[in-house]
Amino acid sequence: MPTSALSPAARLRGLKPDWLSDPKVWRTEILGGLVVALALIPEAISFSIIAGVDPAIGLFASFTMAVTISVVGGRRAMISAATGAVALVIAPLNREHGLGHLVAAVILAGVFQIVLGALGVARLMRFVPRSVMVGFVNSLAILVFMAQVPEMHDVPWAVYPLIAGGLALMVFFPRVTEVVPAPLVSIAVLTAVTVAAGIAVPTVGDKGELPSALPVPGLPDVPFTMDTLTTIAPYALAMALVGLMESLMTAKLVDEITDTHSSKTRESIGQGIANIVTGFFGGMGGCAMIGQTMINVKVSGARTRLSTFLAGSFLMVLCIVFGPVVSDIPMAALVAVMVMVCFATFDWHSIAPKTLRRMPAGEITVMVVTVVCVVATHNLAVGVVVGTLTATVIFARRVAHLANVTAVPGPDARTLVYSVTGELFFASSNDLVGQFDYTTDADKVVIDLTAAHIWDASSVAALDAVETKYARRGKAVEIIGLNTPSAEIHGKLSGELTGGH
Repeated sequence: MPTSALSPAARLRGLKPDWLSDPKVWRTEILGGLVVALALIPEAISFSIIAGVDPAIGLFASFTMAVTISVVGGRRAMISAATGAVALVIAPLNREHGLGHLVAAVILAGVFQIVLGALGVARLMRFVPRSVMVGFVNSLAILVFMAQVPEMHDVPWAVYPLIAGGLALMVFFPRVTEVVPAPLVSIAVLTAVTVAAGIAVPTVGDKGELPSALPVPGLPDVPFTMDTLTTIAPYALAMALVGLMESLMTAKLVDEITDTHSSKTRESIGQGIANIVTGFFGGMGGCAMIGQTMINVKVSGARTRLSTFLAGSFLMVLCIVFGPVVSDIPMAALVAVMVMVCFATFDWHSIAPKTLRRMPAGEITVMVVTVVCVVATHNLAVGVVVGTLTATVIFARRVAHLANVTAVPGPDARTLVYSVTGELFFASSNDLVGQFDYTTDADKVVIDLTAAHIWDASSVAALDAVETKYARRGKAVEIIGLNTPSAEIHGKLSGELTGGH
């Protein structure tokens, strides 16, 4: 039935979000948001310590980022909050100039992200190859696991059986029922056991004091001068780029997991808006959190904006209303959840012997380079950039050898035809000049580019050099078979790159 034939009530029902019309989705989203909120608390506190600010600053940032991005973001069910990557970027600014400059940098970073999003920076994601994506995912799983190692080192022996028990619950509980997310059950059971038995193990409360009131909006406490702007601008730009890269990579990963499409431009602008809001509420800024996103999407099965909104909302409720209870949650329970996320996130198929035997060496190299760079720098953005550059170099070397020049008989004895095949660009055109026999060739040389394509000025310059070498020997050159784009670039640049023939 056409939409126009539906009654207003029916059309309104069709516009309702899934979680309003399906109780099962509604339950999944709420419980998923609760699990993420519990996992966010120790993470946000840890990132606050990295940035050198009070734990409340990181918790406020996680709250405002999640709630804002749930409305303005482009990727449903993705979690944005305070992150380690952002904390590492802005920590030196806070250390040298104080919290006021940090908050101002967060607001400026949001402005940069909106501008970059409007300029279409999200479209650059199409140039990130699959091998980099696989390396990104695997390195993320490794980083998340490495972040849990300190919680398993130099701790009471009871921590280890608690972690093992939490993992066992998350593996076997779904076989009993999937009504309640297994991570939530694991956290509840381990908390009850430690409190009831009086087991002394590290808890969430040991990480720092939880806030007791909601954040209040205000302006950053800095002088509004050019000196302030020049101080915060480099940090703000770095934060904007790192945040966008991690957010867009995470959005692309969620697209693949859920088999759905998302607007990367909207996500880029949404990240900027969320950071501006966070800055005005005194938060430390953030971006998409792939670990918590995997908990929400892959472990809990959430798919809508409601889970993201509730993750931020529950975070503040848990801190303000249920602070004493949340403080008693053993860190072992959250470590078990994150370890489970690591195993679920890592692409085990990518390192299977069967896969490695079939995969081209260049693809494996790109994946390994990406992983090594991320793990070495603890910066996902660095790994993605280096991995993409490596893939570009490997691709260029591979394509450079696909341009071939073959001599074929001409229509008469005085004419020789060279057939050129392949893609002509800066890498392949470098060898082009040396593939002609300038001394012994016939008086007329025809270069047939029917099976070739000219991509750049380097190729035009190479063809000009070939014509010049033949002209010096009194031989004429004719170039034929140019397709329309190749003819346009050749006609525009030929004779203009080296001052003519």
